[in-house]
This record gives sequence, structure tokens and C-alpha cells, in this order.
Amino acid sequence: MPFDFKKALSTDALPSVVVFLVALPLCMGVAIASGLPPAAGLITGIVGGLVVGAIQGSPLQVSGPAAGLTVIVWDLVQTHGLPALGVIVFAMGVIQAGAGLLKGGRWFRAVPPSVIHGMLGGIGVLIFSSQFHVMIDDKPKAGGFQNLVTLPAAIWKAVVPSPDHGHGEAVITGILTILALVAWTRFAPGKLKAVPGALVGVVLGSLVANLFAFPIAFVQVPESMVGAALLPTAATWRMLLQPEIWAAALGLAVVASAETLLCATAVDRMHHGPRTQYNRELIGQGVGNALCGLLGALPMTGVIVRSTANVQSGAKTRLSAVLHGVWILLLVVVFPDLLRMIPVPSLAAVLVYTGYKLLNPVRIKELKRYGNAELAIYLLTVGTIITTDLLTGVLVGLAVAVVRLLVRLSKLDIEVVDDPNTRVTTLHLRGAATFLRLSDLSDVLDSIPASRHLHVLFDEMDTIDHSILELLQTWEAQHRGRGGDVAIDWAELDRRYHATGLRAEVNRSAQAPDGGRVLLAS
Repeated sequence: MPFDFKKALSTDALPSVVVFLVALPLCMGVAIASGLPPAAGLITGIVGGLVVGAIQGSPLQVSGPAAGLTVIVWDLVQTHGLPALGVIVFAMGVIQAGAGLLKGGRWFRAVPPSVIHGMLGGIGVLIFSSQFHVMIDDKPKAGGFQNLVTLPAAIWKAVVPSPDHGHGEAVITGILTILALVAWTRFAPGKLKAVPGALVGVVLGSLVANLFAFPIAFVQVPESMVGAALLPTAATWRMLLQPEIWAAALGLAVVASAETLLCATAVDRMHHGPRTQYNRELIGQGVGNALCGLLGALPMTGVIVRSTANVQSGAKTRLSAVLHGVWILLLVVVFPDLLRMIPVPSLAAVLVYTGYKLLNPVRIKELKRYGNAELAIYLLTVGTIITTDLLTGVLVGLAVAVVRLLVRLSKLDIEVVDDPNTRVTTLHLRGAATFLRLSDLSDVLDSIPASRHLHVLFDEMDTIDHSILELLQTWEAQHRGRGGDVAIDWAELDRRYHATGLRAEVNRSAQAPDGGRVLLAS
């Protein structure tokens, strides 16, 4: 189906402006936090929009410099030097593109919903807590948990501002932005609802802050991005011959790819449009990062804040992500003075609201319907992200989900009912008959007297694997050799697990020593 540019422009133009407004301060802030000049983040934002936005596999995801990589990038700069970063990012892009071509992206689809929602909730808490400090014209703390625990002090500064600092004016700007955003979203008349509430909030906050000359922070734009770019030299390219450079690139690629594809999975849950093509997304990210390396810019990932703003603002196609890169390029190069009129507290207020929406307390009630275990995984993921970092939180959530699955698959109730009068022993299996309980079942079977006729019932069993079937087959041959018989309720097994193929396999292979077969009762 051909791409309808006019239709896409009508739906995606305004959302792209919202994404641009959210992305601009983040691009510069992430660069500074990583130990690089602001231009390095802006270049990455432009590449993430113009290049990756056009070819990525997740149409509504927005790519750019990510806060989750700041610690890693800062450490790489300290270890290998600032000139080496471009080479490392280039090598990282090559690794990502290669992984996409080898179809490595599919493995990121198998992520439990509780972990995905936990990731969103954890990021929401971090964004809310850090940007609340920025909204009152204060500096965010060094870590996410510190931002959270110092919120009461930040609120006190907002309520009782210092006379020699612009906390009061910043609070006014931020509150006006949020009120305008919420009011417009709920009460905008008719066709005007197409105008994003975040855009209305930022415009109102900017007008008030400039009209009354509030003494607060405004967006800072570098005079020249070209002059600020850290282009790799011939000497730095020779660093590609060093194994430690590729090792650093591999580690960065793994973390960035995980964040990108988990973010894409989360974005898919926010809309009903086309689903993510994971391998194509990896290839797109690889191309973008290779280009960022050539330009000496920051590495990029798919970023949840900008992507969420994109979806919530009503974007329908990839054009919104592309246009947000266009706006960054045009306004930084052509209209830098216009950007300098935007108050940072107003942009932070948009992120405070976005963080609250990501946390989404209603999600807790929805997860609880699926059991306390799902809720526990969600809360553990959120808590770990807040106290450590995004990737660690997701890995912990996945690990707990896997352990829970193993525990569930190990629950097998084995009941033996013996009738000495008829010499019939009935074996009831309830739960999951898998290799995890193979030794327990083997012990029970070995305890059955040789003269007994064993009847195995599967009617209350959840699942069975081949290892259990093989155990029954082997034990039956031995039991018949001692003079006993075995009856298995294959009809119930077929009905519940479609095990006709397994039944035929057992019938063909489970020959008794005297040439007889297993007694298959129905």
C-alpha cells in the first residue's frame, strides 16, 4: 500500500512538534550528563529522526540519545578518551546492523507483560522525580532513587521558595503548563482537539515566562553545531584494530539494543497500528549509530519518553519521528533565538505529566487480576529500575518471571492409591509432569510392588513432557518383566494435550521383553 504523504502530514505534523519540544532539552541534557558538548546530543537527535525514523521497524518509536546510556558513555569516555567515542559508536552500529541481518531481534519479543509494564512504570517514576526538580528550577540529583527521596524537599522549595532564587516563578510556569495541558486534553472543543495539549501548555508557559521576564532557566542552543562536532580522525580510526574497542562496542550494542527493542515492545502496547519488525528495527538502529559514530555524536536507542509523547499526541505513521528530526535541524540552525525563549521548567512540566502517565496506577489493578505473582514481578521491576538502572531492572524482572515459570512447572501432585484386595494401584498425576519432577515420579514408581497392576490417570494434569513419557515407557517394560501390568488413560491424554503422535511413538517403541505391548486403557 503506497504511503499517503498528505494524510500522514495531517495527522503527524502536530505530534512531531510535541516530540521535538520534548526531545530538544533531552538531547542536550543527555549529552552534558555523558560528558560531551550539547551538539553531540542534538546531532544524534537529528540522525534519529531523519535517518532512523525513515527506516526503523517500529513506526511510532522515536530514537535519540538515551538517559539509560549516560553512565556507560561517561565511563567509556573516561576509559578510552573522548576521541575514541565516535569509533566505538560506529563499531556498535555495525554490530547492531549485523545482529538485525542475522535476525537476532526476534528474541526480544518474549517479554512478559508484567516486565514491560514494570519497565514503563519504573521509567515513569524516574522521569517524574527527576523532572520535578527541573520544573522548580532546581538541579536533579545524581541518581534516580535520590531524586525520589528528595521530592519532599523539592516540594518544600516550591511551596516556600527562596527569595534569591527563581523557584516561585519556575513553579508558576510548570503548573500553568500542566494545567493547560490537562485542561486542553479534556475540554478542547471540536476539531481543536487535534492540537496536542503538551504544545498548548508549552506555548502558554513560554508566553508567561517571557512576558513577565521570569528569572528561570531557558533552553540553551549552541551557536554552531558543526564546530562543536567531534569528528573521528585517522588516528582514532586505527583504534578499531584494538580488541578492547570492539569489546566496548559489543557491550554498548547489547545494552542499547535491549533498551531499544524493549521500548519498541512497550510502544506496541500503546497503540493499535502496525507492529514492530524487530530485525528491521535493529538494522535501522545500527545504521543510525554507525552514522552517529562517523559524526562524533552520542549513541542512540529507541527512547520511551519521546515515543510515549509521540503516541499520546496522536501520531499515526513514521512521518512524525522524521519530522521531529527536521524541526531540530531547522530550529537549531535557522531559528536558535526562538528556541531560547522556551523555559526549561515548562518542558520539564510536560515530562512530569508524561512520567505520571507512564506509571499509570490503574495498571496495578489490572495486573492483580492475573495473580499476586504478576503484581510482584511488576513491583520488583519498578523498584529495581528506581534503585539501580533500566537494564538491571528489566533483567531482574525477567529472571523472576523465569523462576516463577520453573516453580509452576515443578508443581506436580503425585498420589498413589493402592487396593490390596484387587492388587490394583492407581497413580493420580495433578499439575505439571515435566523433567523437573522426573526423579520424584521415578521414586514413586520404583516403590510400587512388582505384582501390582498400575493404572495411571492424567485427568487432572496441566501438561506432560517427553521425559515423563519416556520414564513411564521404560518403567513399564521393567514392571511387565516382573509380572505386572500398566494401564494409561490415553484417551484423556489425547483429548487434553493432542498427544496422538506421542501415543503412537510410545506404542511403537515400548515393546516388552516378551513381545507384548503397553496396555493402553481409555
